[in-house]
Amino acid sequence: MLAIGALLGSALIAVPVTAHATAAPAPTARTSAAAAAGLDDPAKKEIAMKIVSSAENSSLDWKAQYKYIEDIDDGRGYTAGIIGFCSGTGDMLDLVEYYTQVKPGNVLAKYLPALRRVDGSDSHAGLDPNFTKDWAKAAQDAEFRKAQDHERDRVYFNPSVQQGKTDDVGVLGQFIYYDAIVMHGDGTDSTSFRNIRGRALSKAKPPSQGGSETAWLNAFLDARVWAMKQEEAHSDTSRVDTAQRVFLKKGNLNLNTPLDWKVYGDSFHIG
Repeated sequence: MLAIGALLGSALIAVPVTAHATAAPAPTARTSAAAAAGLDDPAKKEIAMKIVSSAENSSLDWKAQYKYIEDIDDGRGYTAGIIGFCSGTGDMLDLVEYYTQVKPGNVLAKYLPALRRVDGSDSHAGLDPNFTKDWAKAAQDAEFRKAQDHERDRVYFNPSVQQGKTDDVGVLGQFIYYDAIVMHGDGTDSTSFRNIRGRALSKAKPPSQGGSETAWLNAFLDARVWAMKQEEAHSDTSRVDTAQRVFLKKGNLNLNTPLDWKVYGDSFHIG
């Protein structure tokens, strides 16, 4: 994934919080529904992980991906784990540093100097020939799997859900944000999450600003497709066109099952 650098939550556009003596307005049916069912609901989060895995790994079995690692020739070095941590973009380095904090002397700790050197490049210097074998070995350790979960949530999942709730979008909208952050990160480049969102803001308003949720999510997906087409490695937009757009067209803003979609021509179903 693209490096996020500073935590996303500090960079996202937030609604200022001010104290008021007056009573808060009664929640509308829309805001009540959004509050009742967020992507952070365990059942919804499980769905989110399966849909992302269908795009990242062509499988709904996301828990089988802790051990996954390969160089997919996208200029980001090794891509690995449940969310596609990359040796060239900083998030793999952050993961191994965190893992080493909770379990010093682990099998990947010896690669930290090399991971620091290759950060920002596609180089394997200091990682080959045994890094991929040791990654798979580490994936057998429950602490490493927990570390992957922790970094996924800290860097990608929690910030995207937070921004979705700030924008007053429901479960589908929060998932759309999450999938975008997984692929694009939230750096300063034009294709990062914050700039995809900014591009959408030039076309529509989120519900928190009085806009239509469907219109806003369509504008966001339009901006996302534009961002994907800026890079050859991401130019296949089926994870939007034949997945997220399908759910949106059906008005499934709560991402309710059953779900049917396609990614890269492969069909998937969650009952």
